[in-house]
Amino acid sequence: MAIALALAAAASWGLSDFLAGLASRRVSVPVVLLLVEGGGLVVIVAITLLSGAAFFDSSRDFWSAIAGGLSGVLGLGCFYRALAIGTMSVVAPISSAGVALPVVVGIATGNRPSALTAVGLAAIVAGVVLASREEHADAASAEAGRTALLLALLSAVGFGGFFALTDAPSDASVPWTLVCARSAALPFVAAVIAYNRPAWPARRLGLGIAAVGCIDLAATALIAIANTKGDLSVVSVLGGMYPVATVLLAAVVLHERVRAPQVVGIVLALGGVALVAAG
Repeated sequence: MAIALALAAAASWGLSDFLAGLASRRVSVPVVLLLVEGGGLVVIVAITLLSGAAFFDSSRDFWSAIAGGLSGVLGLGCFYRALAIGTMSVVAPISSAGVALPVVVGIATGNRPSALTAVGLAAIVAGVVLASREEHADAASAEAGRTALLLALLSAVGFGGFFALTDAPSDASVPWTLVCARSAALPFVAAVIAYNRPAWPARRLGLGIAAVGCIDLAATALIAIANTKGDLSVVSVLGGMYPVATVLLAAVVLHERVRAPQVVGIVLALGGVALVAAG
């Protein structure tokens, strides 16, 4: 059961990333963020209130969830923009390297990684280097590719911050962690929209983007349930494979093609993520 739930979560995350990336090619990224985060927030608030989940006992957990939400939305904004202008098959695996950030922070503060984790970190670095070696037809596409790579790396940092900052609050209350994280992000995104005044999508497209937020929320719920049903290391590895779904969708729907060295890089990056999660 845990394996099936973790795989379903990975597929849901990969699908939501792909759909949000497509939407970001037609709609301003801040608008996509607002609709995705808002759509998920409506659902999680209803679930939290109906379930009667207890709020945090510690104010530290509350503020950590808020900080995690801000880090996450910054990472998500960079990620969506990278998906919009870059090659999804490359962007998605690089952004997933964010799971390594808490490990790197731990090493910097004196923790010694396991041999498995050390190999995983090395594989991620090598994979990012290889995956980023794209060939471009002209200077404009080359510039877009470099920008997408930088944004993907920044999104990895943002996601890593989210994982690190929401770890303790999630132990206290997963529903309230999600509510606080998404609520903290919305005023920031709304302020960006108010300043830039981007065009809004048609009603049907807007509702579709909001539904993407519900898919993302479903993935979070599935992985949380999987953690209670099976071994954490196995669930973490399988859940971390969500970029595979994005890569496959990009190949089938967008007909993206990557060179052999990039394929090796993508496999190395995803394998490194799996090793870090398992370690």
